[in-house]
Amino acid sequence: MELLNKQQQSLLIEERNFLNDLRVALVKFGATEEDQQTLEKSIAQLDDFFLLVIVGEFNAGKSAFINALLGQPILREGVTPTTTRVNVLRHGNDEGRIIENDHLHILIAPVDLLENLSIVDTPGTNAIIREHEVITNQFVPRADLVLFVTSTDRPFSESERAFLARIRDWGKKVVVVLNKIDLLQSEDDLGEISTFIKENFNKLLGITPEIFPVSARQALQAKQGQPQLWEGSRFESLETYIQNNLDEGSRLRLKFLNPLGVGEHLVTRYLEVVKGRLELLKQDYTTLEDVDRQLQIYEDDMQRDFEFRMSDIEKILYEMEQRGQDYFDDTIRLARVIDLTKKERIRKEFEQKVVADVPTQIDARVGEMIDWLVESDLRQWQAVMEHLAERRRQYKNRIVGGSEIGAFHSERERLIDGVGRAAKDVVEGYDKTGEARKIAADVQNAVAAAAVLEVGAVGLGVIVTALATTVAIDVTGVIMASALALLGLFIIPAKRRQAKKDLKDKISEMRATLISSLRAQFEREIQRSLDNIKEAIGPYSRFVRAEGGKLEETNDALESFQVELGRLRGKIEDE
Repeated sequence: MELLNKQQQSLLIEERNFLNDLRVALVKFGATEEDQQTLEKSIAQLDDFFLLVIVGEFNAGKSAFINALLGQPILREGVTPTTTRVNVLRHGNDEGRIIENDHLHILIAPVDLLENLSIVDTPGTNAIIREHEVITNQFVPRADLVLFVTSTDRPFSESERAFLARIRDWGKKVVVVLNKIDLLQSEDDLGEISTFIKENFNKLLGITPEIFPVSARQALQAKQGQPQLWEGSRFESLETYIQNNLDEGSRLRLKFLNPLGVGEHLVTRYLEVVKGRLELLKQDYTTLEDVDRQLQIYEDDMQRDFEFRMSDIEKILYEMEQRGQDYFDDTIRLARVIDLTKKERIRKEFEQKVVADVPTQIDARVGEMIDWLVESDLRQWQAVMEHLAERRRQYKNRIVGGSEIGAFHSERERLIDGVGRAAKDVVEGYDKTGEARKIAADVQNAVAAAAVLEVGAVGLGVIVTALATTVAIDVTGVIMASALALLGLFIIPAKRRQAKKDLKDKISEMRATLISSLRAQFEREIQRSLDNIKEAIGPYSRFVRAEGGKLEETNDALESFQVELGRLRGKIEDE
């Protein structure tokens, strides 16, 4: 690059610093290695020669065109593919060849034109192999100007269209060279072909290209001793155009703008990736919100149904209390004064008439409640599993951002699959009998602990019987045989009132103990089920929240880069 004035030097430093900041941002975002290298090479290009890249089919006459441009047969020509590698032509005092690898050669030639630029000769678009394609795609983003060589005998072929479609996003200035016009019969034929190229070019790239019809063969012959062919070759207008684009001002403008074009292309592409990921995460947020709503509804339904079931148990205990009141009205009276001294008889009678089958009923109700809890828990896990399975089905084949999604996509899929597998494992391995047995044991132990009772492998009903029996012992045997003479008028009514009050208090205490213990234990079981599901979803949920925040920041940063790119472009174009 020639020496820059102070203003141009300042602009160069500003652009290089900005593009380096963009490179760091893309690395942090996880841009592909290829894109990172492309931007790096584009930055390095700011300090390199002007780069002219020649593309087209092998039989379009690219080698002949380059030879005509250089004024001597540097490259071999032929009717079969002669360029089987990428050749970079550079200036040197002596001719030579530097073999970088099998697919990239550097050709040195003492040609004045090459003092100001390097020319890249690419393999034919219709004979390109994977290695050629990779190397060609490395040079196109760095090109200051792309000359697209097509021919009158095969204008704008399918392979050329496909190649241009691949490179159009780089925003490069492309000039069309229509070669072999010496094969045409008339100007009408030339006009028809030129119109065909313009129309197709416009459809493909959205622009109308500058087209230069030439005969490279005649131009080279003219430069090598047949000047009469020069005018017919129409090569002069193309050379004038290239020279005008290679003057200091235009060359510097192109040199400065091309790396910005690469940056704009990458920023636009990764903005699409980010926006695609954010769109996908919106669906993930919706999925998590759906699961949260399901869990809230599940908890509300469980609490409501639990209260209904608890009211059945409370009803059993209230009915027992009412029988107890009736029993004492019937038992603690003067006619049965002798029986009142027989504690064991009264206790047994109390158990038969008051306690009756309460333990069995409570065992049955609590058992039903445990089965309900276990079934509800299982159904909730199934609902989560089915919801996530449907989510995976909807987005299984969705590609967000192409091949650049990398770790984001794989991590997200891994987490969704992990939650789905966890739910599936729970559902498939759910031992309803074992789960019910465990909950029953927990409930029994909780009630026994609240009632300060020692229990073994017995049912809840046994605990209720023990509590009820204690009530019976506390409120019966209320008189002494030695006080029989005073019972009739004074003691019996008072003892009956006291017994009924004691019974009410004792059963109320027992009911409160039982209900409180059952409620606390079942609420713990419901919460345990919710916590297990939330724990399984936790990694996925945390990933979505963290990635959402990070992507929002990245989106804002890339949009800022986009604005700054536009500002720099305007500044350079005004230079």
